[in-house]
Amino acid sequence: MDTGIVAGGVHRFGLRIYFEDTDAGGIVYHANYLRYAERGRSEALRALGVPHAEMIRTHGRMFVVHRAEIDYERPARLDDRLIVATHVKGIAAARVTLEQVIWREAAALARVHLVLACIDAATGRPARLPGPVRDALVRMRADEIAGGAIAVEGV
Repeated sequence: MDTGIVAGGVHRFGLRIYFEDTDAGGIVYHANYLRYAERGRSEALRALGVPHAEMIRTHGRMFVVHRAEIDYERPARLDDRLIVATHVKGIAAARVTLEQVIWREAAALARVHLVLACIDAATGRPARLPGPVRDALVRMRADEIAGGAIAVEGV
């Protein structure tokens, strides 16, 4: 399975819209954008070498969505090919701020602004990011900063 690519501090993950994703008019149901963003985040962690399952198994920690904000710009439709572009906006001791843009060709369809909280998987209490996860996110953020402004149009 394709985990997408990380370049210039941005992870890009491709997906296609299926009939099950749409309403009777062939337009993607609004809540599905959160599912696409989740897939993009999961694959970004996998591409960075720190998949969710390993984070839980090795460190007893996991991410939960603390805050999600979505701006819808254009609808996705049946059979569209989309790209979920994910980049790290900020890293704190137990939180990560991300921006994800869902694209069709050069058109942004939705922008998802997220705050993820790192929690202890057993207790559900906030916990510091595991070192390897933090290091991978810092590298991704540094690559973005070094590369200048993110250019994800036309991906």
